[in-house]
Amino acid sequence: MKFGGIQKNSLIDYPGKISCVLFLSGCNFKCPYCHNPELAKGCTNCLSWFRENNVYDFLKSHKPFLDGVVISGGEPTLHDKDLISICQRVKALGYPVKLDTNGSRPDVIQEIIRNKLVNYLAMDIKTDALHYSSLMKQGCDFSAILSSIQVIMESGLPYEFKTTCVKPLINRQVIENICVMIQGARLYALQQFQETGVLNPEFFQNKDRCYTNEEIRGLKSVADQWVGKCIVR
Repeated sequence: MKFGGIQKNSLIDYPGKISCVLFLSGCNFKCPYCHNPELAKGCTNCLSWFRENNVYDFLKSHKPFLDGVVISGGEPTLHDKDLISICQRVKALGYPVKLDTNGSRPDVIQEIIRNKLVNYLAMDIKTDALHYSSLMKQGCDFSAILSSIQVIMESGLPYEFKTTCVKPLINRQVIENICVMIQGARLYALQQFQETGVLNPEFFQNKDRCYTNEEIRGLKSVADQWVGKCIVR
């Protein structure tokens, strides 16, 4: 197993913790705003440093300075057997694990929860049910997304749902449609769109892309009615 990359420390990826972020490459979605395009495409030229033993040696030596490990992507659940092994080894080092996922493989999420290999779950909800197939993946099985939402909300673990707010994909009605699906969720994060280094820059040509802070607060006011807590990042 070669990792797609590593962020050696982060103050924002694992709430309340200084974390290391491990990136697994490859994704089954093609979100035009993805800010990790090389990981999404699948890393064919990953540096040899990112092999497993080097990563675990780093985690072991930095135990005094880190509070947790985030496993992100790409989409980590595509590597189901490797993902389980990674979680086991990271947990064996004494770290709590946060998993970032797009929710397309609820069976893998369920297995990781059942085996007590994760401490925090974060699921990206890209848009509402009407737009997944046209914008994220042709023929997307949206029932898998709904199943993952249910699995996560019933897990008994700390979790969050999050949506990147980019104008061609997200508006007040879409936010409300999403919130109906996650009604009662403990935490929903609205994320500002990052304009640089996206997967499909042509998608955004001649389009109004970014929400102002005031507009984001308007989206938050919609979500506030449906979830336990909504925040803006």
